[in-house]
Amino acid sequence: MGANERGKLPQDLARARTRFQAWRCQRQGRGRIPQRLWALAVRLVKRHGVSRTALALRLDYYSLKERAEAAASEPLPSSPAFVELPSPVLVGKQCLVELNNGAGVTMRVQLVGYDASDVEALSRFWNAD
Repeated sequence: MGANERGKLPQDLARARTRFQAWRCQRQGRGRIPQRLWALAVRLVKRHGVSRTALALRLDYYSLKERAEAAASEPLPSSPAFVELPSPVLVGKQCLVELNNGAGVTMRVQLVGYDASDVEALSRFWNAD
């Protein structure tokens, strides 16, 4: 590996360096580094190590190391152990029965979740006279 290749930054580190430089040019006074840039640096530490990332982004080694260790020790959000699913809506059999006895008396019955024997029993009851 030649000296030229050793000095090149990986593409993700080069992009991050550009973002840090842009922030440094725009900041007023000695403002703190935004959380989004720290989060970017911590992600890069996982891939390139603390030393290389701190050097490329011109960050304090110990501050970056502390943030990277804190991020690594944070527990991952656990997924729920139990997920309740709504029961499927069962569309039962439904019917509206209208019985007329011929003398002008009409009875309407709405059946939900019925069996054929229920309809038969209803008709026998109506014709029981």
